[in-house]
Amino acid sequence: MNDPIYLDHNATTPVEPAVLNEMLPFLRGHFGNPSSTHAFGRRAAQAVAAARARVAALIGAHPDEIVFTGHATEANNLALRGVAALAPATHRRLVISAVEHPAVAAPAEHLRAQGWAVHVVPVDGRGRVSADAVAAAAGTGSGTALVSVMHANNEVGTLQPVAEIGALLRGRGILLHTDAAQAVGKMPVNVHALGVDLLTIAGHKFGAPKGIGALYVRAGTRLAPLLHGAGHEQGLRPGTENVASIVGLGAAAALAQRRLAEAPLQLARLRDRLHALLAAAVPGLAVNGDPAQGLPNTLHVAFPGTTGRAMLAQAGDRVAASLGSACHSGDHTVSGVLAAMAIDPARAAGSLRLSVGWTTTEAEVDAAAEVLVRAWHAAAWESTRPGAAGVCSPSGAMPSSA
Repeated sequence: MNDPIYLDHNATTPVEPAVLNEMLPFLRGHFGNPSSTHAFGRRAAQAVAAARARVAALIGAHPDEIVFTGHATEANNLALRGVAALAPATHRRLVISAVEHPAVAAPAEHLRAQGWAVHVVPVDGRGRVSADAVAAAAGTGSGTALVSVMHANNEVGTLQPVAEIGALLRGRGILLHTDAAQAVGKMPVNVHALGVDLLTIAGHKFGAPKGIGALYVRAGTRLAPLLHGAGHEQGLRPGTENVASIVGLGAAAALAQRRLAEAPLQLARLRDRLHALLAAAVPGLAVNGDPAQGLPNTLHVAFPGTTGRAMLAQAGDRVAASLGSACHSGDHTVSGVLAAMAIDPARAAGSLRLSVGWTTTEAEVDAAAEVLVRAWHAAAWESTRPGAAGVCSPSGAMPSSA
């Protein structure tokens, strides 16, 4: 049985062969603990240090500013809760956007339950916050400790004005965090250009294995650890390092850095080709988000007259994609992102997230478009039958998969 055409690179990416090759020695003979002082330990420690330098180079940071974590969710929690734990009683205010990933939104709600004031800034119809609105919500001398606005939305791909926000917050004594899990590796990301103090990385979004992430912590930024133990990762993430996966993250970062000049253009060409093929065959096809100022690989489209769930059912095992409008089984609710964008429920219900990757080919794009067009015809006809399921409602909104 052939695998389906994979158009879900925003959910995860395959491990690059070159990345796996660099990891394998550390799953075999190079098994030492980096904290050990003998030859096995020193070899592991050197590999971790080399990987740290590679990750730092990808985002324009210093190696000492990289803290390895188990995943982006941990990095986001360390950023928000780590800042909150050391914030003075006079600074217990957090500002986030309305389209943050649950890995930011959930810790924000945790802080709210602890008495923090959490201000959620709305987005426009493209899924973008206003930098001025974020800065106004943060205030001046208002007791805001942290602003957290994602770099790129995981669902519709919209880029947020993080650099503008950073410029507006400069000098106010307010820390700025961005969840860059979807952006790093797909496009240039530089911590100094963005003006951020904290930045989250997810390895499996750009060719590294799952279960490895990192948090950039600008020098001088104070955080409290989430876990307590020994002094690994500058005391911020205790526990013996996952050496093989850290090596994999470093290798993926080096690959991404070499590709940065061409990757965004190649990804955008594939995305735009897919959009053109679908738009030519599906009258009324609509794009959610803002491809002109979005991730180069992400196409979030609404198919008229049907639902995304019906589309995926018709596509079967021929195309692997995600529901753009996360109609969860039984409750038929619109995704939190689309609800925040005030997308019409019928349009939201027919949405799919299609995300290409470095390994995607033009032939795969062409074949996937053909499958999706046939699926639309079949699903749209099916929806006209008596008793067909209705569209999502905007209540009880939940986000789509990462």
